[in-house]
Amino acid sequence: MNDAHLHLVFNHLPIIIPIVGLLVMIVGLIIRSEVVKRTAYFIFILCAVCTIPAFFTGEGAEEAVEHLQRMDEKYIHIHEEMAETFALLSYLLGAISIFGLWASLKQKSFSKMITYVAIVFSLVVLFFGKQTGTTGGEVRHTEIRNDSASGAPVQDSDD
Repeated sequence: MNDAHLHLVFNHLPIIIPIVGLLVMIVGLIIRSEVVKRTAYFIFILCAVCTIPAFFTGEGAEEAVEHLQRMDEKYIHIHEEMAETFALLSYLLGAISIFGLWASLKQKSFSKMITYVAIVFSLVVLFFGKQTGTTGGEVRHTEIRNDSASGAPVQDSDD
């Protein structure tokens, strides 16, 4: 198993896990359960941890695919830049969640505000996760690429 394969195995987790965390956090707010909110914080922390292997296998995946026929380096670069932002935001969501978990366990007066911050920040992470996933898909899937000028899908030259 090479880095490209490992990257494909890990890269979906940091995109999917925050969706689960967000849903759990919303349920925790609705039913007013600190236990459920703490579970959501653990899920967000898991997301940050899962971002580590996804991010660090990216360089090896780039090395594995950059020499393939019809590979456009610009798509790799765009994905790499987006992934760096996404990883940083995922780590920040993990840090917010650690702080929120601590505040919840210590029953701090501001713990409810951290819950709302975590929800809003998870939405930001999900947006950048979607962007990162899309740009990653564009590296190898020419059928999902858009021509920046027209918005039309790019056609392969052998059609």
